[in-house]
Amino acid sequence: MTDLILPLKREYFEAIKRGEKVEEYRLCTPYWAKRLRGRRYGQIVLTLGYPKHDDHERRIIKPWRGYVERTIQHPHFGPEPVRVFAIYVGA
Repeated sequence: MTDLILPLKREYFEAIKRGEKVEEYRLCTPYWAKRLRGRRYGQIVLTLGYPKHDDHERRIIKPWRGYVERTIQHPHFGPEPVRVFAIYVGA
């Protein structure tokens, strides 16, 4: 099975690493719908930016546990509610 690779900003990468953030959000766009709907992955590779292949300190590997679609308000997406894919990245 293939891996789902999600590059992240430092604040979100560190929060997942500490166990404080259990979902990673991606907007419900045709691009993400094609990558997620009806697909299964072996694991999720969360990266701090775009690290070199051998830079293991900037990678977190989690099992694929799926996603849900929901509407959220989040500062990263602006003040209005948006529809997102909430990808589970918890323990």
